[in-house]
Amino acid sequence: MTEHVLAAIDGSQYAESVCDYAAWASLALNAPLSFVHVVDNHSDVPAEQNLSGNLRFGARERLMKELSELDEQRAKVNREQGKLMLEAAKARAVEDGVADPIIRQLNGTLVETLVELEKDIRLLVVGKRGETAHHASGHLGSNLERVVREMHRPILMVPKAFKQPERVLIAFDGSKTARKGVEMLARSPLFTGTECHVLIVGAETAEHRSELDWALTTLRDAGHQAEGAIRSGEVDDTLQAYEKEHAIDLLVMGAYGHSRIRHLLVGSTTTAMLRGSRIPVLILR
Repeated sequence: MTEHVLAAIDGSQYAESVCDYAAWASLALNAPLSFVHVVDNHSDVPAEQNLSGNLRFGARERLMKELSELDEQRAKVNREQGKLMLEAAKARAVEDGVADPIIRQLNGTLVETLVELEKDIRLLVVGKRGETAHHASGHLGSNLERVVREMHRPILMVPKAFKQPERVLIAFDGSKTARKGVEMLARSPLFTGTECHVLIVGAETAEHRSELDWALTTLRDAGHQAEGAIRSGEVDDTLQAYEKEHAIDLLVMGAYGHSRIRHLLVGSTTTAMLRGSRIPVLILR
């Protein structure tokens, strides 16, 4: 089966941007575009034992019946809202130039559903926050770190507003995985015509200089305008400072062995960093 660009949408303020970035990626990669909305009907009503209290049997029975009816109504509303969002997403993608986007509404939890679909995903596009990011629920923001940890496909996490990338920064540490990331960046049609930057966060050493030279040569040989730097400091602060200085439009990161970037990516600061970024972040697996 052909691998798709898959956009996970919900009712958040990021939905339109997710649509636009997904359409851009679909067209650039010449890959089919699919939108998915996951309906999680898990009830947030307190457990049954918390409802009994001093209620007499009849009152308790009526209460549980009413709660069950409310759950059914909520599920129906969620499905109808999801259908409307999917239709709107499809229409927006068509306006962006995508010929025939696919829309799917599935029941379950977001992360488990995405993992099940993973074999058919070429690129996953999600917003940095979901519609209920402040709750521990099944929406994008609350599951951001789990998506990063459990998915093994490239993930593009996008901000609220779309801007076609013109300057791309890859966080590089010279590892085997990082080199694959540079090679992907060099040959991917997603980045045709973009200005590529390479940043190594660490000390100025001969080894780091050699690694940087290799990355820049690889990108230039593929036809990219490329420049780079070696800077010391905290990884997230250093990356963000470079982004601002060079007006970077998209940050590329990977799961880099045991480097400091690896610890940042899978550590406790992952969600905060991704949510705090003002630009899209592409995580390579």
